[in-house]
Amino acid sequence: MIDIKFLRENPEAVKQNIKNKFQDEKLPLVDEVIELDKQNRAYILEGDELRASRNKLSKQIGALMGQGKREEAEAVKAQVNANAARLAELEKLEAECSEKIRGIMMRIPNIIDPSVPIGKDDSQNVEITRYGEPKVPDFEIPYHTDILEALDGIDLDSARRVAGNGFYYLTGDIARLHSAVLTYARDFMIDRGFTYCVPPFMIRSNVVTGVMSFAEMDAMMYKIEGEDLYLIGTSEHSMIGRYIDQILPETQLPLTLTSYSPCFRKEKGAHGIEERGIYRIHQFEKQEMIVICKPEDSMTWFDRLWQNTVDLFRSLDIPVRTLECCSGDLADLKVKSLDVEAWSPRQKKYFEVGSCSNLGDAQARRLKIRIKGEGRTYLPHTLNNTVVAPPRMLIAFIENNLNEDGSVNIPEVLRPYMGGKSKITK
Repeated sequence: MIDIKFLRENPEAVKQNIKNKFQDEKLPLVDEVIELDKQNRAYILEGDELRASRNKLSKQIGALMGQGKREEAEAVKAQVNANAARLAELEKLEAECSEKIRGIMMRIPNIIDPSVPIGKDDSQNVEITRYGEPKVPDFEIPYHTDILEALDGIDLDSARRVAGNGFYYLTGDIARLHSAVLTYARDFMIDRGFTYCVPPFMIRSNVVTGVMSFAEMDAMMYKIEGEDLYLIGTSEHSMIGRYIDQILPETQLPLTLTSYSPCFRKEKGAHGIEERGIYRIHQFEKQEMIVICKPEDSMTWFDRLWQNTVDLFRSLDIPVRTLECCSGDLADLKVKSLDVEAWSPRQKKYFEVGSCSNLGDAQARRLKIRIKGEGRTYLPHTLNNTVVAPPRMLIAFIENNLNEDGSVNIPEVLRPYMGGKSKITK
């Protein structure tokens, strides 16, 4: 959510930003907010004048009563009462108008960074850099679920009977590999100076609307029936929500956190053939990284965050590339975003395994997170990035480490987490 003062002073810049995100249907919202804001400020001004008048008239009543001018005092009292009734009406109108403004402002997209390429959708994202040499083996690589089933590592049929599509059982060494990757990612981030956290896996609605757009909320979140609670889609939600309505001392910045959680997502929409199996599912686990920092430091942290993911995948000898997300592919709260994609030898192309986002002060503004510095109080910037999400990461892992006999090599850095094993065999 942008600053209403910025919108008031720069309406054309806000409209151009909406056009850059190809959301022209939202253009009328800017003028609507400007009119409501003008009306609201008129309510506030009239209310302030009535309060000042009330204080002045109250003094007059005391003076008139002291002079024995009871009738004149009663007339002034009647004016005070009339003013009080109007003031109560104005306060109600101001509250209603403020709520309307907030609702509309939450639909207007954040101002994107000037470095973001302009494009309509993810097909126009821009490749930045490749890391590692993509390889395609001499033998045919089966679909990932076929590899896992051959290793007795997955049971999709039982999961469908128990929970429906979009779920799975992992078993044996594959289940152990899943946990090993998460534990390795945790230690990897701790070694880089991040504080490890395990957050709540459910959050209230005011936190949900504080950390994401309405469109994301509708597409992703599962609501707990009869409760003001939602299952988290990523631990970023509850990690940022931790600081709701707080004023933090500047000396605490930057807050650098890495968190583990299960994640629950509706995953609305049709799924293509490459999204079968464990590519796009309703429940998975993830290691995340979150930073809360000074506004002037956020772009430096943005680059550090995505580099962490690249370094982790390269430590496992998985080739990756980075993609700059174009304007039309950015969620409404994001200022800038970069995807990390891993190489798929079977598909002979890259696919997304992580996303790094700078949200500017949007989440802090919505959640009322403030920083107390020397002589000023300000909104911090918030950033998040995927360290690793094993379902997709497992696909990249097994494809890039598969042998012709169906076994899967374990890179040296993961062996301590796998009981010393160097290979998973049938």
